[in-house]
Amino acid sequence: MSDGDKNGGDKPEALPEVWPEAERAESLARGAALKWASGVFCRPEHLERLGQYRKRESQRTSSIQSRLKSVVQSYLEGVGWGLEQLREAREELKEVSRALGKAGVESSRNAEGVKALEMMREVSVNHCQLLAAVSNLPRLYSVQSMVSETERLVESRRLLEAHARLMELECWQDDILWQLHGAGAPGTAGTALSAQDEELVRNYFSGVGKLVEALGKELWAVVGSGLALARQNPTPFVSAVRIVEREEALDQAMLEERGGAGGHSRPLPSGRPRCWRERFFQVLEEAVSARFRSVSYLHTRGPGLAGHLSALQHGIMGDLATVRHLLDHCVPPHYNLTRAYLRACHRCLQSHLGQVSGWELESGEIFAVLNWVLHIYNSSDMMGHPDLMVEMESEELGPLISQECLEQLQNKYVHSVRKSVSEWMHKALEVELTDWQRDQEPDTDHEGFYLTSLPTIITQMLEENARVALMVSESLRDQTIQMGLYEMENLLNRFREALVEFGKEHRRDQSTNQNKFYLHYLLASISNCIILKTSTESLQQQLSSRSASRFSRTPPGPLAALDRAVRRACRLVMDQLLLELQPFLQGLLSRSWLAQGDVTVTLKLCGVLERHFELYSRVRPPCRQRLQEECQWLTVVEYVRVLMQKRLVCRNAEERRQLAQRMALDAQHLRDLFQGLVEVEGSVSEVNPMALLPVLADFIRLKDPSMLTLEVSGLVAKYPDISDEHVSVLLDVRGDVSRDVRGTVLDLLEQSTPPLPAGYRPIFSDILVPTPSMPFCLPTAKCA
Repeated sequence: MSDGDKNGGDKPEALPEVWPEAERAESLARGAALKWASGVFCRPEHLERLGQYRKRESQRTSSIQSRLKSVVQSYLEGVGWGLEQLREAREELKEVSRALGKAGVESSRNAEGVKALEMMREVSVNHCQLLAAVSNLPRLYSVQSMVSETERLVESRRLLEAHARLMELECWQDDILWQLHGAGAPGTAGTALSAQDEELVRNYFSGVGKLVEALGKELWAVVGSGLALARQNPTPFVSAVRIVEREEALDQAMLEERGGAGGHSRPLPSGRPRCWRERFFQVLEEAVSARFRSVSYLHTRGPGLAGHLSALQHGIMGDLATVRHLLDHCVPPHYNLTRAYLRACHRCLQSHLGQVSGWELESGEIFAVLNWVLHIYNSSDMMGHPDLMVEMESEELGPLISQECLEQLQNKYVHSVRKSVSEWMHKALEVELTDWQRDQEPDTDHEGFYLTSLPTIITQMLEENARVALMVSESLRDQTIQMGLYEMENLLNRFREALVEFGKEHRRDQSTNQNKFYLHYLLASISNCIILKTSTESLQQQLSSRSASRFSRTPPGPLAALDRAVRRACRLVMDQLLLELQPFLQGLLSRSWLAQGDVTVTLKLCGVLERHFELYSRVRPPCRQRLQEECQWLTVVEYVRVLMQKRLVCRNAEERRQLAQRMALDAQHLRDLFQGLVEVEGSVSEVNPMALLPVLADFIRLKDPSMLTLEVSGLVAKYPDISDEHVSVLLDVRGDVSRDVRGTVLDLLEQSTPPLPAGYRPIFSDILVPTPSMPFCLPTAKCA
């Protein structure tokens, strides 16, 4: 056995202390090997190859051991090389440390020699500063005289000469200060001496700063009055521009010198950079603002606001013409003076109109502002002028007022107009109510229809407001129309209430008969509503399609209010008709009426109807046809209502025959009357309530009571709204119906209650059957 094998045999006893998992790994390996061997050599024939397997496993083990030895050897060689490098580095660090120590010793020895050199530097600095002061004494002595001379040049507005002297003085000051700064050294004493000399020099040149302020004041006065000078003598303005350009060039040169020289450049003189070119445009805008204030617009109110805006237009365009034709040639091209003046005017207008928008303006003033902002300002007569469009597009300037401010102005305009419209409508309604009390017929138009001044006033007012608003914008037109429709709805609601009150007053004063033309003015009100409906539909058609989505609340409903007012007026007309028919209806279908056989009552009733029909012809269609239909309907309903009161109960067949004959005759009279009047009017009505009277007459005329069941079936088929109470009253009027027949008829009626057909207008639903009175009986007697 080799040494390696001996070592391998000795190690397992020490492994649990070094690697506790070694035994477990070895046992797993042995188990795996045993499992493999048992699988391979489970058969006897496989044992013959045992030698081959042993040889192969020995070779594999030797190969693994040789590779492990190679890896370990390489690792040990690397560790040895690293340790050698560390030893060399330690020796080099020791050498550097010894060299640094020697340098520190030498530096401490030379400290006394440096102090002697510092003293020599201070003496040199003092000598240089003294030399600079002596050499500049003549300049310092002549500063005051040059300042005085320059002041005289500024006062006499010889600006170019004054600026040349000023530049010379500033050059002297800069040179002297530079020499003082250049002679100094970084030492403490030299710096303190330099500060004292600098303060002394600045005292000598203290008048230069005042000269700069005086020159600038004169310069900006010239620039501010550039428009006036351009028309008279542009020379001062040109001089001012030349000075501005000199100053701008000096600023740029000093900034470039400072940026290129780094830390060795001269410090910027006091007051630099002056940025006079930027100040030039500021003064120009201030001059434009002053031109605006000269119009005294803050005191321009009322009708003068439109005139003020017109004066602004002419003033701005005149100034722009002066700038384009005169001032623009006095400045360098890169100034773009016309463009700058345009911007200044635009900003001043924005500020001015912002103030105007905050005032309490009336509708006419707001219209003038909106029209000027949206149309005149951008037109070819102002900022849209072809010559100005070359300089700058209107889009570059932006809106004159913000969208929020524009909406606020429009809302103010609509609110102001609404207040005016509401007042006018209230006055027009008061005039209308006064007209109703007149002791004469209403006026008629060229077609013969009744009318009053109310629809004319309302229609013209709303249409005129919409037309004026459209001159500003479609959105304002839509807002104005919507406002008008709301106010129209409110007016019609008050109008309907006034109609109701008018009817109540007429019923109270009926005994005195004070208002002879009550009906005429009701008909005139109906015609007025038709005119207002046409005007309302026209206004609604003018609304743009997108306006419907912008309603902040429920959309106005003037058409519904119109319909309610018309229905109320028609109801009052029918009430008046019923009131006039009532005396004649009281004489119908009674025993005396049947006995006399006189048709006078019917003829008088027809006379009332004819007079009403004649008045209805003064009403505009389609309400004229509606009144005619309601008149026929009311007549039939009231006639049948009288029948339902059982004033006449037939006692025999002869009375039934006479009653049926008189009813048929009355129906014929009424039919002939209505047909004749309708033919005169030239319209055909689809309503035919007159067909009911002959049917009822045939019901009463029927001789055989046993046929009543069939007759009632036909009656129910034609008039499905008839009730058993109505049929019971008709049976009572006949006077010959037995209890059995009555029960059969009512049972049949109860079983056959067909639904109302589409488009059918109930007629019996409007006819109430009177409640039968209880018979009076004595307590001691039995009721029959």
